[in-house]
Amino acid sequence: MVTSIILFNVERTKINEVAEQLAAMDEFSEVYSVSGNYDLVAIARVADNEALSQLVTAKIVQITPIQHTETMLAFQAFSRHDLEALFAIGS
Repeated sequence: MVTSIILFNVERTKINEVAEQLAAMDEFSEVYSVSGNYDLVAIARVADNEALSQLVTAKIVQITPIQHTETMLAFQAFSRHDLEALFAIGS
């Protein structure tokens, strides 16, 4: 499983529309509208690097209001939620 964080710059009047399109894709577990240098942040979880490549270069590129993306690969998760779930097994 490959997890990535994808940052999006989107045409201002299309942010909600694009967020809904992204959220409807199976590859995205979460999509957030955010403040700062980007308009949207999405968490993608895919089987492998090839699937991530297809998502970025074939699927996302078809959403024309997206002006710019930046994709970051996650190496390791440090989440309190994940740790609590792990220790809850067998409780």
